[in-house]
Amino acid sequence: MNGWGVRISAWTGRPAVQDAGLVALLLGGTVAWRGSPLEPTPWWAVTAVCLLSVLARHRWPVAALAAALTGSLVHMAIVTGPSFADLAAPLALAALAGRHGRRASLAALGCTLLVAAGWSLFVALDGKVDGWALEQVPGVGGDTLGGTRGGTEGSGREPGRAGPGGAFDPGPTDWGTLPLFGALIAGWAVGSGARSRREYLDALATRARDLERERDQRAALAAAAERDRLTRELHDVVAHGLSVIVMQAQGAGASFDKRPEHARKALETIVGTGRASLADMRRVLASDAAPDASRHPAPGLDRLPQLVDTVRESGTPVRLRVEGPPGVLPGVVDLSAYRIVQEALTNVMKHAGPSARAEVLVSRTGRGLVIEVADDGGAGDGDSAAVPSADGTGNGLRGMRDRVALLGGEMSAARAPGGGFAVRVLLPLNRGGAE
Repeated sequence: MNGWGVRISAWTGRPAVQDAGLVALLLGGTVAWRGSPLEPTPWWAVTAVCLLSVLARHRWPVAALAAALTGSLVHMAIVTGPSFADLAAPLALAALAGRHGRRASLAALGCTLLVAAGWSLFVALDGKVDGWALEQVPGVGGDTLGGTRGGTEGSGREPGRAGPGGAFDPGPTDWGTLPLFGALIAGWAVGSGARSRREYLDALATRARDLERERDQRAALAAAAERDRLTRELHDVVAHGLSVIVMQAQGAGASFDKRPEHARKALETIVGTGRASLADMRRVLASDAAPDASRHPAPGLDRLPQLVDTVRESGTPVRLRVEGPPGVLPGVVDLSAYRIVQEALTNVMKHAGPSARAEVLVSRTGRGLVIEVADDGGAGDGDSAAVPSADGTGNGLRGMRDRVALLGGEMSAARAPGGGFAVRVLLPLNRGGAE
């Protein structure tokens, strides 16, 4: 039942079906008002033109308006009164105003009112009696119209002159300027209002589509940013943890036979580093509501001593200097600073050579937090600037640059004057949530 109702509603909502129903109503009203057996054949032919213009008003609105207006003028020219079929002109004007812009529809309205005003002036000055007015007089009609009422009430016209034998000479019909103008203006207003409402609804629909597209784009950008964040975090955790584990495993293998206590200590370091790396990975991948997030908080500069100790145990001497207490830092700055130092020391272990020494400096200045990590390139045994990541295109350095860029900071990574490689970072403390 609902399916049939929807189909019927969709079918009746078509403009062609609505126009056909409107023509049927106009035809029925015309027959009831005028009386079909009494009208001559030319009158019905003109009426048919008016009704057909209603059917064509949505496809050819300009032609339909011209045909309807011409049909109405012919009705008045053959000395007949108004009928429901003459409403075709306002209906065609409404369709034109609903299809074309305001400027074009106003031009069509002006031309239509000009034609109606010209016709009314012509009828007022022709010196004849309004034929429809004479039709309303009892006992008067036909070719020998006669009577005592010679004018149209309210039109200001003088009675017509009597012809031979005292009969009046009927002239073209004038339906009254104000009612005719009112009908035409009302038709234009209805069509223009429908067009404005349709444009408003289209604008709302377009805005809704734009907002939906913008929402999807923001969601895609947020997802991409989250993937980048996870990639950076996992790279730093895995790269550092594996570097320490590999170096400790190599040391354990070398000292397993001669110094088993050193091998045992290296294995303990491997276990501790692996557990710490797993905890960091769980924290990175867990949601904020996960229990592991509270048990394994994000690392910060307070964990630099443990990080430096781990690197030292892996065989790379590191000197840590902290000039001035960093104070309370924003969480994102604290985490980024720790990850930058971690990645820089990982690069030292991987690329600077077996006898390289590193130095880490963390200081807080008026501009922000300054981080410097430099190595000596193994004092001639190796040159870290010669490794592939030293040109700034490695994944580690790229991750550092991304972190610094997100916080609006500055970063430089290049060969040190005395050999080796140096990374210098400035993180402003009035951005990235610090304010």
